[in-house]
Amino acid sequence: MKIKTNELAGPALDWAVCKALGHHLPPMDEYKDAWLIARRFSRDWEKGGPIIGRERICLDWSPRLAEIEWVATRFEGSSVSEEYGPTPLVAAMRCYVMSQLGHEVEVPEELK
Repeated sequence: MKIKTNELAGPALDWAVCKALGHHLPPMDEYKDAWLIARRFSRDWEKGGPIIGRERICLDWSPRLAEIEWVATRFEGSSVSEEYGPTPLVAAMRCYVMSQLGHEVEVPEELK
């Protein structure tokens, strides 16, 4: 199923980060939980932090729609990727996925 990048969260976002990184993506079967726990890019700074540094993703907070959200921006040449999220990691991982895979991502139905 296709999900808008700015709506990705939890396991679906972590799966999309793996896809953007070019990791092997096994079928989502009985090993799904163990596989995803080891790849919590949007919830674990040890996993997501290196991507932020390597990809030079800038983080800031932004008042948006009466809520304070985080905004992540990535510059690559003349291209700019920007995404929002409720936490810095979610915003940064959405930004990274968008810069690599676009505004929509095909994710397994089991991850919705």
